Amino acid sequence: MKKRTLGKSGIEVSAIGLGCMGISQFYGAPMEKADAIRFLRSAVDHGVTFFDTAEAYGPFANEELLGEALAPVRDQVVIATKFGFDFTDGRTSGVNSKPQHIREVTEASLKRLRTDHIDVLYQHRVDPSVPMEEVAGAVKELIAAGKARGFGMSEASAASIRRANAVQPVAALQYEYSLWWRDVETEILPLAEELGAGFVPFSPLGRGFLTGAIDQTTKFAEGDFRANNPRFSEAARAANQKVVDTLDRIAANKKMTKAQIALAWLLAQKPWIVPIPGTTKLTRLDENIDATEASLSAKDLREIEEAFAGIKVEGARYTAQQQAMVGR
Repeated sequence: MKKRTLGKSGIEVSAIGLGCMGISQFYGAPMEKADAIRFLRSAVDHGVTFFDTAEAYGPFANEELLGEALAPVRDQVVIATKFGFDFTDGRTSGVNSKPQHIREVTEASLKRLRTDHIDVLYQHRVDPSVPMEEVAGAVKELIAAGKARGFGMSEASAASIRRANAVQPVAALQYEYSLWWRDVETEILPLAEELGAGFVPFSPLGRGFLTGAIDQTTKFAEGDFRANNPRFSEAARAANQKVVDTLDRIAANKKMTKAQIALAWLLAQKPWIVPIPGTTKLTRLDENIDATEASLSAKDLREIEEAFAGIKVEGARYTAQQQAMVGR
């Protein structure tokens, strides 16, 4: 597996990481514990060193799984987790980035992850009631104490990032980014480059849609959040099939899969971009890893740009309630 560094942070990771959310939540039934641990350890054997989790995934169950699975190889891997929510009855019940809360939940995450430090500690969502300077200050203290290596921010506005970075340099920015969601190119990607932060795209395969495994006839399993996601309505899936068809033509010409083209395109954008596609299948993991060996020429990239230039993706990526929590 090729390696990349998250901006100027000095944190070196595999060029493709693993988004672990779906192992425990959001895409139907969670994996059985034994299967999940076996899968996570296999991911390490196959070259993945960058694992992304959060206290909110489960909640807590995902961190516990990673802690048990990765404890024997902790010195070989980079673990990112996230703070920023309150929980009631096993569900998120609002944002909370008060400094004392950050300190408390970081200690809890460290215990679940069976480690003495978190490599990238993200604020999961901005808490508008807490000044960013206080949030960054709390993380700065944790870094000074050796309990975290780098500060990350997820789905924050450029203004919030700048305020935080003035207190504690931001090591990584995490946002959705793919061939069907490119809004970050306007402001956030240039800011990451300016600040020397790494950029970590989640859902780089469009929550599975860009692989071609989903179409307008797909029936989502119980517990799969895509069932209520505007972009995955039956009408939106039908309208967005042209995205998959276009990707399919490009992939066939390059003798690659659609997923590999989508990931190779992301990797070609900047050397400090590290996608974290999620999967629970080793065959898909290997397919994703193979994208790091792909070579897209300048001509290939121009052709991809031209092919997608006239396509308008239908459907919002979040519900109104979820959208209200991003970009703050």
